Amino acid sequence: MSYVIGVDLGTSAVKTVLVNRSGEVVAEHSESYPLSQPKPGYSEQRPEDWVDATVISLKKLMHVSQAAPESVEGLSFSGQMHGLVLVDGEGAVLRPAILWNDTRTTQQCRRIEQQLQGRLLDIARNRALEGFTLPKLLWVQEQEPDIFAQAVRLLLPKDYVRFRLTGQYAMDYSDAAGTLMLDVAGRSWSKDILDAFNLPEELCPPLVESFQHCGTLLPEIAEQSGLLSSTSVYAGGADNACGALGAGILEEGKTMCSIGTSGVILSFEERRDVDLEGRVHFFNHSEPDAFYVMGVTLAAGYSLDWFKKTFAPGISFQELLSGVEAVPAGSSGLLFTPYIAGERTPHPDAEIRGSFIGMDVSHKLPHFTRAVLEGITFSLRESVELLRASGKDVNTIISIGGGAKNEVWLQMQANIFNAEIVKLASEQGPAMGAAMLAAYGSGWFKSLQACAEEFLQEAVRYTPQPEVVEKYEELFKLYQDVYPQTQSLSAALAKHR
Repeated sequence: MSYVIGVDLGTSAVKTVLVNRSGEVVAEHSESYPLSQPKPGYSEQRPEDWVDATVISLKKLMHVSQAAPESVEGLSFSGQMHGLVLVDGEGAVLRPAILWNDTRTTQQCRRIEQQLQGRLLDIARNRALEGFTLPKLLWVQEQEPDIFAQAVRLLLPKDYVRFRLTGQYAMDYSDAAGTLMLDVAGRSWSKDILDAFNLPEELCPPLVESFQHCGTLLPEIAEQSGLLSSTSVYAGGADNACGALGAGILEEGKTMCSIGTSGVILSFEERRDVDLEGRVHFFNHSEPDAFYVMGVTLAAGYSLDWFKKTFAPGISFQELLSGVEAVPAGSSGLLFTPYIAGERTPHPDAEIRGSFIGMDVSHKLPHFTRAVLEGITFSLRESVELLRASGKDVNTIISIGGGAKNEVWLQMQANIFNAEIVKLASEQGPAMGAAMLAAYGSGWFKSLQACAEEFLQEAVRYTPQPEVVEKYEELFKLYQDVYPQTQSLSAALAKHR
C-alpha cells in the first residue's frame, strides 16, 4: 500500500491527512497554535509555531496510522493565504507573520491605488485590500525600516513551512496571485508593481506549479516526523485553490461554497481576459493554465464561533444548533450581518461592523443562532449574485467546511442560494486538495481531473424549497439594505473602539 500526505496550514491549526490510492483518508491529525492580536486590527503568528505543529502532526499521523515510512510517496501543502513572512540571508524569521485577517494596512492600500491606479487591476486583477501581502510589505517598509532592510526573501505561510522542511525556496502561482505582486495572466512577478514601490524582484521566491517537486525532507525533519529523508515534497497551493481541488472544481460550470473561519464562493474560470472590475477576486488555480473567481466573507464560521463564545460558552456547537430547525426561516424577523471583522465581498470595507437588526423580547437563543447562520449565508449569496451577473450559471454548488457539517445549514444554503447543494461523501477540503497535488505530482494520475474522479464522490443533494426560497428572496433584499444604512454609523463609531 502506498500513500500521500496532505498538510493544511490553517489560521488556528495545521491538519494532516494520510490518503491511499483510492482517495480514502486512512488517518488524520490536527495540532493547534496561538494567534496574537497585540493591537486592535493586528493579527500575527510565530512562523516557527507552524513548523513545530506541522512536524508534531506528521509524527502523530504516522504513529496513529502505523503506516510504514517508505510507503509515503510524497506530501504537499495547502496554506492560509496572504500572510507575510520575512526572512534574512540565513533564512531566519525577522518578525512575526502578519496574517490575512490583519487590517492595519488601510493607508498602504490607498498608497497602492494612488500609485498604480488602473494598472493594478490590469496586472494583479484584484483590488488593493488590507488582507493582501503587498500592503503588509509596504507597512513594514514604512514602519519598520530596520527590519525591512534585513529582509532577503518574502514567503507566504505554507512556503515558509516547506522551506523549513526542505531547505528550498519556492512559491506556487495560486498563492502568489494573492500577494498583489503577480502578473496573474502573465504568470510572472510584475516588474511594474515592484518598481513602483522600490521592491527588488530578488525578494520574491521562484514561481512554480502547485504540483511541482520542491525537494525532499531534510534529515533532521525526517527523523522528527517519522518519515524518510527521501520523501518527495510538492509545492502545494493556496487554501482556496486546494479547497477547490478537494471539491472537484476543475471545469467550467462548477462552483464551491466553503465555510471555515472565512467564507468563500469560488467558481472555475478558464478565461484569462474576463473583466470583473475587481468586484470579486481573480486568482490562478492549482490546475495548470486555469483560474478561479472568488468572493469572500471575512467572518463566516468566525461569526458563529464568536457568537457561541460570547453568548453560549457553556454548551457545545451541537447543542447550540440543536434548536435551529424549529425556528422559521427569517428567524422571526431577526437579521444578522457578519461584519464583525470588516468585510471583503461585495463591500471591501475594513471599518464596517456587524449588527443584529429586529431584536425583540420574543427572540431566544435559537433565534439568534439561526439569524447568525442566515446572515453568513446571505453574505455569501452576495458573491453568488456577482458570479451570476458575470454570466455564470450557478445552479449547483458543492458545499465544504463547517457549513457542510449541519443538515439544517445545508438546506438553508440551498434555499438562500436558490441552487442545489452537494455534500461530498468524504469532505476534507483543502487538506484533500493538498493530498491530490501530492498524488498527481507522484505520478498516480495523468491529470488532476482524473485524480478528482477517483478520490471524490457525491453523498447527498439538497434541493431548494420554492416557498422558502421566496421568503428568503424578500429577506435578502432587506439584508442588502443593512450595509448602506449602517456604514456611516460604523465609521463614526470606529474612533471610539
